[in-house]
Amino acid sequence: MTGTLAGALEARGIPSYPNKLWTEAEGTIEAPDRVMKLTTMRVTYHLKIPKGKRADAERALAVFERGCPVAQTLKGCVEISHAWEITEE
Repeated sequence: MTGTLAGALEARGIPSYPNKLWTEAEGTIEAPDRVMKLTTMRVTYHLKIPKGKRADAERALAVFERGCPVAQTLKGCVEISHAWEITEE
């Protein structure tokens, strides 16, 4: 998901490298049918963006999931929530 977000940011003129984008993720594993499986995933994106690019960054964050192969694969199987922290440089 981070790679797809990086591409969406780059397409909007927001560099994602070096050290401009990193991700923290945590999940919940449950065994509702006595079989362990990942049921939820919380992903936090940390972005450092140029001043004046916040609206573009928030747009990328709002839409990147639709074009993300990983997110689309997990959709319907794992509940994914996204949060972000944006720092303007």
